[in-house]
Amino acid sequence: MDPDLSDEDSVVDLSFQAESPLAPPAELLERLPSCDWLLQGGGQQIFFPPSEAPGRPQEPRCWSSFLEHSRVPVVTEEVAREALLSFVNSKCCYGSAAAGDLIIQELKPQTLCRYRLETFSESRISEWTFQPFTSHSVDGPHRGTSPRLWDIKVQVPPMFQEDTRKFQVPHSSLVKQCHKCHGRGCYKCSGCHGAGLARCPSCSGAKRRARQPRRCQLCSGSGRRRCSTCSGRGSKTCATCKGEKKLLHFIQLVIMWKNSLFEFVTEHQLDCPAELLAKAKGENLFKDENTMVYPIVDFPLREISLASQRGIAEHSAALGSRARVLQQRQTIELIPLTEVHYWYQGKTSVYYVYGTDHKVYVVDYPERYCCGCTII
Repeated sequence: MDPDLSDEDSVVDLSFQAESPLAPPAELLERLPSCDWLLQGGGQQIFFPPSEAPGRPQEPRCWSSFLEHSRVPVVTEEVAREALLSFVNSKCCYGSAAAGDLIIQELKPQTLCRYRLETFSESRISEWTFQPFTSHSVDGPHRGTSPRLWDIKVQVPPMFQEDTRKFQVPHSSLVKQCHKCHGRGCYKCSGCHGAGLARCPSCSGAKRRARQPRRCQLCSGSGRRRCSTCSGRGSKTCATCKGEKKLLHFIQLVIMWKNSLFEFVTEHQLDCPAELLAKAKGENLFKDENTMVYPIVDFPLREISLASQRGIAEHSAALGSRARVLQQRQTIELIPLTEVHYWYQGKTSVYYVYGTDHKVYVVDYPERYCCGCTII
């Protein structure tokens, strides 16, 4: 909490869900001189963060040392067969005999590079909201000037973990009569129009059921029953003010922490789907985390450098002045991919082992009993 703020200036964390983010028509609300900067235009307002000067770019890196110390384990024939058996055993309609008996003819390994950029940002908006007035304390403009939204100090969640929280802006509150029930705390029941009794559902108010001489037993021949909507009271508690007759209106600060993600995987000539490789577990080659990261410009694979430049430019353009960047993280991972050629019962085919945890993708497994499983 900002040491310059007194106890009365403390931000209230809101755990309730307001009925609506918008207050009643503006003419119902008094002007709050200290909050005019929040109320222009009405409804929801977006506030731009203060600009921050970028730091200095980092010095050029020596990628040869990174590459020398990063070794991706080679997939052997034994590893390829164990990976397939593990995959087959996880499928209810795949037989394991073929995985154990097929003849592996050739292994074609490749190592792909995956670039990933994460940008953790914070954005703030304000909106009118309200809740039933149940206390005698009102933190209005008479207690001081409301702080600007980006001057309000709050606890930031762990980096790269998304969250949304709502806070009551100090000194923005006012109490008004409930606009829904006009300060009555209740309103006439629509089911019985305030009478407390409604037409009998059995005889439809005729006091006797059709083609029956005796009076209706449900209503004892009165044609009326106690209203089930209001339990016979003739009125219902106002759902807006919960019967309190008054509403506390205030300006709500909504803070959204978002983690934007950009990913790129180097091209390959194999038939393994790109969406699987994007999620594959890889061997970490490089990690750079700071308030602001700079494009990689000298990586041995030029397409990784171009992806880094493109990702940072895209995040910068998308966030612009609408959010404050709290942290960025860029990584380069090595993803092993092996194409396994095998022979089984006179036919040749392939499957793929990918990632450091040896996931399997198979297009046409020879011992399959139904088509209800997803083959990934």
